[in-house]
Amino acid sequence: MFKRVIKLFQIARNLSNSGAVEIINEIHTLPAPLGLFFNCISFGSNSVKLDKHKSRGEKLCLALQGMGTTFIKLGQFLATRPDIIGDELAKSLEKLQDKVPAFDIYDAKKIIKKEIGENYYRNISEITEPIAAASIAQVHLAKIKVNGEDQQVAIKILRPDIEKLFNEELDALMLFAYIVENTFSKAKRLKLVEVVHLLREITNIEMDLRFEAAAANELFENTKTDKGFNVPKIYWNFTTKKILTLDKVEGVSIREHKKLQETGVNLKNLAENLIQHFLKQAVRDGFFHGDMHQGNLFVDKEGNIIPVDFGIMGRLDKNNRKFLAEILYGFIQRDYVKVAEVHFQAGLVPRDTSKEEFAQALRSVGEPIFGQSIKDISGGNLLAQLFEITEKFNMATQPPLLLLQKTMVVVEGVARKLYPETNIWEVSKPVLEDWLKNVKSPKSTFQTAINTSSEIIKRIPDFPEFIDRADYALKLMAEGKLNLAVGGNKNLEMEQMKLKNFRNNIVISFFGIVIVFLLVF
Repeated sequence: MFKRVIKLFQIARNLSNSGAVEIINEIHTLPAPLGLFFNCISFGSNSVKLDKHKSRGEKLCLALQGMGTTFIKLGQFLATRPDIIGDELAKSLEKLQDKVPAFDIYDAKKIIKKEIGENYYRNISEITEPIAAASIAQVHLAKIKVNGEDQQVAIKILRPDIEKLFNEELDALMLFAYIVENTFSKAKRLKLVEVVHLLREITNIEMDLRFEAAAANELFENTKTDKGFNVPKIYWNFTTKKILTLDKVEGVSIREHKKLQETGVNLKNLAENLIQHFLKQAVRDGFFHGDMHQGNLFVDKEGNIIPVDFGIMGRLDKNNRKFLAEILYGFIQRDYVKVAEVHFQAGLVPRDTSKEEFAQALRSVGEPIFGQSIKDISGGNLLAQLFEITEKFNMATQPPLLLLQKTMVVVEGVARKLYPETNIWEVSKPVLEDWLKNVKSPKSTFQTAINTSSEIIKRIPDFPEFIDRADYALKLMAEGKLNLAVGGNKNLEMEQMKLKNFRNNIVISFFGIVIVFLLVF
């Protein structure tokens, strides 16, 4: 417990010294006792002087970068959640960079050998110095022998002890978030505990490279017949929790426009292919690359797009895919009543909402757009405006759709840098039409009916027990003994229970520890 508390005070001091607290106070006024605590904890230390001419978002980026790996990742996560911090800050945090000095190649080789064992390690040669280094991992090029043949590969290696560092700092952050939320009622709207918990879940997945390998493999299987899009192959015998081995990318970065033209690549076709491949992933497969910025996209001499870095992936269920395709197609057709109906069918808008008023609100989004040249209209920005409108009608936030919207904006931006005249809607239309046609085909409808019937038949033996339980539940409701509150995330609830057990001890020793830290530091 005390280790976590000590770490908490170290983080609090760094937060204050970095200028992050000052910026947070500008965004959301901190309760007076909390502000006093940060002033006390930073007493006698040299605080970073932030440029007053920079925006709040820019200053927060600089502060988080100065805090190190965990806080860079926190900022990058918050950039995907404008529903929590607002659009302005989210856009600023997208610029957070986590380039850090590489660790020694000797340590890298030790990790590889330990992870895959002596036998497989003998099949690796020509390991280079790192070609890229970030906060969690770095990448080396190498040659491996597979079935007697040499293969050029890239090996991604987790930083030594990175998992331990993350967990220690996140434990302390979780404690801080819990204390703040339960001490200051106004702070609950910030959802601090939820934010830290979600960050923990994301980073735990990110720090197991087998998950990234699985994501890359799934994308490979989904797109292997798609012309113009090649996902690098994973080498599973050389992949573990701490290392990921995949094909070396032979190509030019998609940001190198002149080099691409010199190799004979048609930039107009490349831009159109990029948009269509992204939409196919999202709408057809329900599984898309969630970080398709220029640094993660390469192009080979045949003009094939090669993605890298599969740490952030998005997933959409069938309802969300249908919702996405139909609203985009509905806006293309300027059929606002249809778009409104789709929202209601998906259960995304409360049933007591006026369909006519909602359609009118959608029209307020669509019509100004169609006053512009259609080639200048962004599908991602359209979705962003749409989410703004639906929030006013108490539509629940859909994090998968938020990630999709952000990725769509990025993809459109990359496409238009390649070829400014790219007509997003003209390019998107055939993909959306084909998918909707397929979904609504007699074959698809029949298959859905068969699947539904099968599920019903499977559950018939359980019907008597279900009826008994329903009857019992109705009796409890009538007696006022049944709590109908919707339960949250079980893991999050367990985390909160653990924190609650020793919250009182922390509050009691709070000021004593402050004094100790002031003396020590």
